[in-house]
Amino acid sequence: MKIEHTAFQVVDPAALSRWYVEHLGLTIKRAQKEPPFGHFLADDGNSAMLEFYRNPTLAVPDYHAVDPLALHLAFVVDDVAATFERLRQAGASAETEMRVLDNGDCIAMLRDPGGLPLQLVSRTVPMVERR
Repeated sequence: MKIEHTAFQVVDPAALSRWYVEHLGLTIKRAQKEPPFGHFLADDGNSAMLEFYRNPTLAVPDYHAVDPLALHLAFVVDDVAATFERLRQAGASAETEMRVLDNGDCIAMLRDPGGLPLQLVSRTVPMVERR
């Protein structure tokens, strides 16, 4: 089996999707103009997608209250520090500063404009193929 997508109930799927496209390089594969306003965004390898939607019958989780160690989206980047600062300037909020783990991996945590925790990671030994 292959993972197709992970879905998140958010306040404004269209606005958050635009932010991910502009600042993280994702591509909108499908966007609904009616409830639940599902927006499917593919990564740069077209190998996995995120879905942002707003089902009016459900509450939007308070992502700001979720500890990033309990839930986060991780993005592989070449330069954690530079990407961290660029995303902060684009409206993300810092959760942790960059740190280097014992194995040499670099990580940092932010929150997207909707509060969803994001991890930036640069691994010494890649775990997924990058295109």
